[in-house]
Amino acid sequence: MLKPVSFDRPPAVRLGDAARGDFFAGGLEYNPPARGVWNIVHTGMLIPETHEIFACAQGCLRGVILTAAEMKALDRMSWISVSEQDMFDGTLESDVVDGVSEIIEKLSYRPKQILLYLSCIHLFAGCDFDVIIDELSEKFPDIHFTDCYMTPTMRKTVSPDAKMRAQLYDALTPVGLDPKSVSILGNDRATDENSELVRVIRKNGFTLRDITLCRTYQDYLDMAKSSINIAYLPTAAMGCEELSERLGAQSVYLPNSFDAAEIRANMAKLCDKLGVVCPDLNDEEQAAVSALEKAKTVLEDTPIAIDFTAVTQPFGLAKLLCGHGFNVRYIINDTLGEDGAAFDALKELAPDITILSAVNVNMLHFPEEEHERVVAIGQKAAHYFSTDYFVNIVQNGGYYGFTGIAAIAALLEEAALVPKDRRRLISHKGIGCESCL
Repeated sequence: MLKPVSFDRPPAVRLGDAARGDFFAGGLEYNPPARGVWNIVHTGMLIPETHEIFACAQGCLRGVILTAAEMKALDRMSWISVSEQDMFDGTLESDVVDGVSEIIEKLSYRPKQILLYLSCIHLFAGCDFDVIIDELSEKFPDIHFTDCYMTPTMRKTVSPDAKMRAQLYDALTPVGLDPKSVSILGNDRATDENSELVRVIRKNGFTLRDITLCRTYQDYLDMAKSSINIAYLPTAAMGCEELSERLGAQSVYLPNSFDAAEIRANMAKLCDKLGVVCPDLNDEEQAAVSALEKAKTVLEDTPIAIDFTAVTQPFGLAKLLCGHGFNVRYIINDTLGEDGAAFDALKELAPDITILSAVNVNMLHFPEEEHERVVAIGQKAAHYFSTDYFVNIVQNGGYYGFTGIAAIAALLEEAALVPKDRRRLISHKGIGCESCL
C-alpha cells in the first residue's frame, strides 16, 4: 500500500555553527533549473575546427544533444548510442572505433581534432580507452583524438569539469617557448580587458593567449608557445600544471580572490614571473571601495543571497560585502572551497548567515514561506529565492582583482534597481553561448 511521504525541511546551517568541509550529508539530489554554468559540451566547443563525439546510453545522449542543439552547434557534434547488448558481447572498443570511423567518413568537413567522450558505462565495463585512441589515430593520422569523459562517478575525485579543462589542451605539443608569450588557461570566457591582470601582461609587451580568443585551430596550437601559463579558476589549476609540465613552461595559480592582500600578492607573484615592476594598484583598490560604497547606498539593508556558481569564492565575497555594511543573509554552497580563511573570518563577522544546500532534494520546495525581497548573486540563488533582482554571472564572469570587485559591485547595484526576466535567462544553457531559446 502506498503512503504519502513528506519532505524534510531544506537543509540549512548557521554559518557560526558550521564546520569546515562538507556542510551537508550526501544523498538524493535536486538539480534546479538554473543552467548558466558551462558543461563539458560547451567547454569542448571552445577549440576551433573540432568535432565532438559522445558514446553513451540514450538517456545520457539526450542531454548533450540538446545542449549542442540549443547553442546551434549540432553540426559540430555526433554520437554513438551504447545498448545493453554492447556490454556483454565484447565489442565495446570495436564498436566505438567503427562508429567514430563511420562518422568521420560521413562528415561534410575534415575536423582537425576530435574530442571523444566515453561514459561511466564504459569505465564500469573496463573499456580500454587507450586502445580506442591508438587505433583511431593510426587510421586517421591527420586528426588528433582526445580522450574525454562523461561520467558523474568522477565527481568525488577529479570532477568532470576539471578533467575537461585539462583535456582541452591535450593537442598542444612542444614547439619552443616564446619568453614574451603568456597564456591564461581553463576559462570559458575571456578575462576582462580592463583587469589589472590583463593590463600588466599587455602593457609590458607580452602576447596574451587564451582559448576564448582563438579563432582558428592554429591560434589554439600556438598556445603551446607560452612560457608562462596562468590559471585563476580552481577547476583550471590541475590542467595548468599538467600542460606546463608537458611543455616545460612555468605554471602559476592566481586564485580569483576578493581579499585585498591576496589580490596584491597575486599580482606581485605574476610580475615576478614576468620580470616586470608591479604596479601599486592603489587607484584600482580605491575605485573598488568607491563602487562598493555606491552600491551600499542603493541596497541599504536589502538581504543578499550568494551562490557558489556565481563566484568561485562565495565566502570571500560575503566577507568583503559584510565588511562594507551589506546585509549578506544567505550563502548557497554545499562544501567549503578554497576560501577557508574568509569562512573562518565570517564566523566572527557575520555568524548568523544561513548556509543552504545547492543540490539537496529538499530544496525542491524552498522557500517554505513568503520572504522579503532578496537580491541574489548567481542563478541558483535567484531561483531559490524567486527573485528577478539578481546578478547574472557564473564563475566570476571574467572579472578579476580590484577591477573585478568594482564591476561586480556595479552589477549588484544594477540588480537591485532593474529586475530581469529570471525564468528566461536562467533557462539558457551556458551563459555567453549562443542560444536558440
